Amino acid sequence: MKTCWIIFLAVACLRAAGPETILLRGATVHPVTGPDIADGSVLMRDGKIAEVGVRIGVPKGARVIELKGLHIYPGMIDSATEIGLTEIEAVREMSDISDIGLFKPQLRAAAAVNPASEHIPVTRANGITSVITNPGGGIIAGQSVLMHLNGWTMEDMAVRAPVAMRLEFPQIRMPNRFGGGAETPARASAYADAKKRYEQQLRELNDFMECAQRYRQAKTAAGPDFETDLKLEAMIPVLDGKLPMLIRAEKEKTIKEAIAFADKQKVHVILERGTEAWKVAAELKAHNIPVVLPPTLRLPDEEDDPYDKPFSIPGELWKAGVKFAFASYGPGAEDNPRNLPYQAAAAVGFGLPQEEALKAVTINPAQIWGVGDELGSIEKGKCADLIVTDGDPLETRTQIKQMFIKGAPVDLENKHHLLYEKYLAK
Repeated sequence: MKTCWIIFLAVACLRAAGPETILLRGATVHPVTGPDIADGSVLMRDGKIAEVGVRIGVPKGARVIELKGLHIYPGMIDSATEIGLTEIEAVREMSDISDIGLFKPQLRAAAAVNPASEHIPVTRANGITSVITNPGGGIIAGQSVLMHLNGWTMEDMAVRAPVAMRLEFPQIRMPNRFGGGAETPARASAYADAKKRYEQQLRELNDFMECAQRYRQAKTAAGPDFETDLKLEAMIPVLDGKLPMLIRAEKEKTIKEAIAFADKQKVHVILERGTEAWKVAAELKAHNIPVVLPPTLRLPDEEDDPYDKPFSIPGELWKAGVKFAFASYGPGAEDNPRNLPYQAAAAVGFGLPQEEALKAVTINPAQIWGVGDELGSIEKGKCADLIVTDGDPLETRTQIKQMFIKGAPVDLENKHHLLYEKYLAK
């Protein structure tokens, strides 16, 4: 018992002490929002960036880390994941992504995240310091969380909880066995059923939003004895414009319907996936709606699409002035979050400038999620989420040498590397 108390007090003292003052010196600093700084330095104090420049004095008691020949970038942000909610996809008991019901706005992803997930260090190892973790299932799935990938508890990790309300906009979904081919009676019947389900869900969504509006009005007019409804209560920040609605809509028709829905309900929208967002880029720009893109490294979405369509969409949105961010939508076998920088790199050479690809995994997502004054670039006063590399972090050959989250050094060891070492030595 005495030993346990000693360990407890030691851990408590370490956490109370906070991050140390560290000066990173001699590297090329890439602020993202400004010009690169050759032979630059970054001073981190109390978890924040205290100074950025060429010649920074060493404060008393600061630890100096010499980084000559290396590079300092802001940590990357993955704008759509299931990290912490699922461990092994094939094991139902290890997935906490969704719950039953069509409307679950009161559910919080932050409450279900496992801070000890093996996916966290694997993702960190490639330069990702923050992620959005989304709930799923139903129509209104619940509240997403923006979190750092380091910490013992959600209180340590959360940047914004919640950061958005996730909505999977109704659409006509055809069974896979009817995909393509000539029109048949069976296909026509399946389409009729799918359309009926879609129309029913659309009515239910509009009815739910109307109930939420009436609830808000009634609560405003009522006194302290007003009876709280958890589902409708969770919608008030959305209706007040304080919490954005992350709407999953993929096809052109569905995206247009989602835009019209947002206008009618007067809610702030972030578009998720938007595989055909390029077809409505002008409307997205006019409504100031940003897009969280699907993984770039995928096959074309339609059989008549050019082979390189997934690679060219980011460049098209950039030219149209639509703000966007890349996302992995993992973890999974083909969409591992650690591949986020390569999703961005795949768009370079197909119309997207390299500096814009880097912004789409750093400052763009920070601004989209409302934390542009805290994350996404190397500027004085921002959170000290930094990575030290030996090259461009979007390049596959680049190695992440060091990482700092909220000014604290982060261990880059992870299960992938341990397995590599294990079987290399066999």
